[in-house]
Amino acid sequence: MTASGRSAALYRTVWRWHFWAGLIVAPFLLVLATTGAIYLFNDELNDAVYPELRFVPPAARTVPVSRMIGAALTAHPGAVSRVDLPAAPDRPAVVFVAPAGGGEPLRVSVDPGSGRVLGSLVYARTLVAWAEELHGSLMIGTVGDRIVELAACWTLVLLVTGAILWCPRGRWRAAGVLWPRLTGTGRRFWRELHGPVGLWTGALIGFLILTGLPWAGVSGDLLQRGSAALGVGYPASFRTHAAPESLPMKTALGTAPWTLEAAPMPRSHAGHAGHEAPLPTDDAGAIAGVDRVTALLAAEGMTGGYRLFLPGDATGVYTAYTYPDRPEGQRTIYVDRYRFARIGPEVRFADYGWVGRATELGVQIHMGNYFGRANQLLMLVPCVGIWLLVVSGVAMWWKRRPRGRVGAPPPISGTRFAGLVAALAVAGAVLPLFGASLLVLGAADLLAGMWRGRVGDAAASGIG
Repeated sequence: MTASGRSAALYRTVWRWHFWAGLIVAPFLLVLATTGAIYLFNDELNDAVYPELRFVPPAARTVPVSRMIGAALTAHPGAVSRVDLPAAPDRPAVVFVAPAGGGEPLRVSVDPGSGRVLGSLVYARTLVAWAEELHGSLMIGTVGDRIVELAACWTLVLLVTGAILWCPRGRWRAAGVLWPRLTGTGRRFWRELHGPVGLWTGALIGFLILTGLPWAGVSGDLLQRGSAALGVGYPASFRTHAAPESLPMKTALGTAPWTLEAAPMPRSHAGHAGHEAPLPTDDAGAIAGVDRVTALLAAEGMTGGYRLFLPGDATGVYTAYTYPDRPEGQRTIYVDRYRFARIGPEVRFADYGWVGRATELGVQIHMGNYFGRANQLLMLVPCVGIWLLVVSGVAMWWKRRPRGRVGAPPPISGTRFAGLVAALAVAGAVLPLFGASLLVLGAADLLAGMWRGRVGDAAASGIG
């Protein structure tokens, strides 16, 4: 094969990969872009929809936290698992309550200055929660999580193949390559929109994918376990917390900073070891002890803007951690429920390994938190870019496809591109779920080729 023929064959092969990847992941990308754009402005949306639950008159002094919990439980009898103490004087405390009669968990807003209950909501029924759940798992649990992860992985294939297809061949003009040329019609209009939009948003889309994968069920778990084993994830001090008997922090609390999700939790020094996730507590002693814990935390300089989890059983601990928009301010403190003394050293962002620090930083930029409104708008750009790329890509396909057929670029027999195969092999090893999908597609392509060969042989011999 000549050099020009080989170049043309490579182009057609890349085009085929780009076509199928785009056609398959397009609906998932629209879902991810839409829900991601909603969640970028989660605080603004919640403030607009639930202002009576989100704002309070600033007060010079606050009531004890145990009183806030008591007020919430009086209004909504049940058990409490967590209290979020506000970072700003015009924000309420939020008490997480599991209703005594069953039903969905409540988030009860309490005025810290007066201890008055402002109201409650079921977070799962809010627009922001809907967007968050749809964004992470398509609202179908583990299966949805895996589908989202696969879509993210194949989006990386789209970006790489799209960049190859974008590269001008021969003579070219800046219009339609570097910026959209909107004077064309039909398929040409969509093609000359598609390329420049991909050029200017591709890097940001890639950033969103790479910073989102640590949350994925397979890739994220592998990254957490690997970084912990290599000592570049959660701090080494957690290895003294009786792992593997202790529960991982996310399992025990339901939420945790990414770096600490798999870190083993410490236990209070009394009772018997438990192996189930702690339940919300109605233990009067644990609730009353909150005031001693908050006093200890205040002495450590943690006076607000943190999440406080109550012990759910005899060996549970009080856990307080900050989760600010800038992860450099993350702090985690554990307090023994009987001795009211800190368990182990305080954990700060600087104590994380480099993978943990990089991931936490990427997470906050991904969510639009790190540098305020500018960060939100910057992350909105790739969301809009995805919408434009999907719409223009589907429009191009629809206008060129033969009637009644998919119109996929045909495979080119006999072509082998070692570099392309090697890149896919490396990507498949790093991203196991993506690698598994490659094996499935490879097997399907092989079977399809064998079937086409048999049909061709049968036609040539006049059979059938």
